[in-house]
Amino acid sequence: MDQFSIPKHLDDPELIGFWTLDEFLVMLIPFVWGILTQHIVIGLVLSLVAWATYRKVRAGRSMYWILHFAYWHLPGEFFGLKVAPPSSFRVMAG
Repeated sequence: MDQFSIPKHLDDPELIGFWTLDEFLVMLIPFVWGILTQHIVIGLVLSLVAWATYRKVRAGRSMYWILHFAYWHLPGEFFGLKVAPPSSFRVMAG
């Protein structure tokens, strides 16, 4: 007899309904914008488009892949980071 049970889905992410937290936020932000601006249908359509686009971009990767991509491709001020000056302004200390 089986004394022990081995879980099949140990590392599954937490779900809100059918979506992971990051997918839910990608859907929630345009929808809330639509409600606040009294364009509910536009917000609903934008949230569905954002969700489908996010799923396609992520394509089996984790949320941290998206954060890594954003860190390297968005300006430093987007994350509130102080960026090092360009190499042409640096002086070699010697």
